[in-house]
Amino acid sequence: MPVGRLTHEDRRLIAVWLADGLGYAEIGRRLGRPTSTISREVARNGATGDYLADDAHQAAGHRARRRKPARAAEPTDDGQPTDVVRGFVDQFAALLAATGMPRMTARVFVCLLTADAGGLTAADLVRRLQVSPASVSKSIGYLEAMELVARRPDSGGRRERYLIDDDVWLRAWQADTGAHGEIATAAQRGIEIFGAGTIAGARLATMGQFFGRLSEQMSGSTLAEAVGYDALTVLAAFVHAGRPLTLGTLATALDWPRDRITAAVAALRSEPAVADPLALRAIGPETYLLIARPDRLSPAQRRALEK
Repeated sequence: MPVGRLTHEDRRLIAVWLADGLGYAEIGRRLGRPTSTISREVARNGATGDYLADDAHQAAGHRARRRKPARAAEPTDDGQPTDVVRGFVDQFAALLAATGMPRMTARVFVCLLTADAGGLTAADLVRRLQVSPASVSKSIGYLEAMELVARRPDSGGRRERYLIDDDVWLRAWQADTGAHGEIATAAQRGIEIFGAGTIAGARLATMGQFFGRLSEQMSGSTLAEAVGYDALTVLAAFVHAGRPLTLGTLATALDWPRDRITAAVAALRSEPAVADPLALRAIGPETYLLIARPDRLSPAQRRALEK
């Protein structure tokens, strides 16, 4: 593997291969250099825009002629050395990557997470992470699509700054909660199709129970107080009647407008936690039956109770 400083030809090839979209690892392999050498070279000499071989070579020559003594790691605002902060970013990013977030995106996210209130520009991220502008741009696009990062104009007006809003965790939490609730609802439909006593039904019951509990614990009820109260009244009506009921029968018996009955039944169907451990099952056009939640009893428990 070559040693010593990069030559002008090396830098020319780096510029060409970056324009072709090659990554640092591949460029390093072609030049016979460590990936870290390529990333440092681009971070030092291409952070403010496109990497240009002539400019990079000239800048490297200026640095070499200055021959300043080695400096200690540049401290951050809180007094910690840069290498310690960078180590934390990489470690935290690895944990986020284990949850499914792309590793480069996770590094950008943690870097913004630990920045001050003003956020960071793309050039700041390139310098701090020692990666290419293209990598930062792709990661920012990913984070913006997830609504985890906000974009603000820089005070100078020429660049944009990226930052994490205070309510980012609430948005992420709500997004996950909605997905968990949809999975739980789909599992309930599957149990009704395959039957609670089947192998598929048992698997769906286990999955539905897990995601249902997760969704219920992560989100409070979004029902208006009046609708929630009506839902409990409808639930009591089913218990008292002990038989399937239609929406028309409920409206007549409770002396409520049809839309009020419809809203209460919809609440019981869309928010299982309201009726837990019971649930409404549709058995015909606008006809419902009150049952025990399929995920509350295992198939073995059901068989034992039916003896």
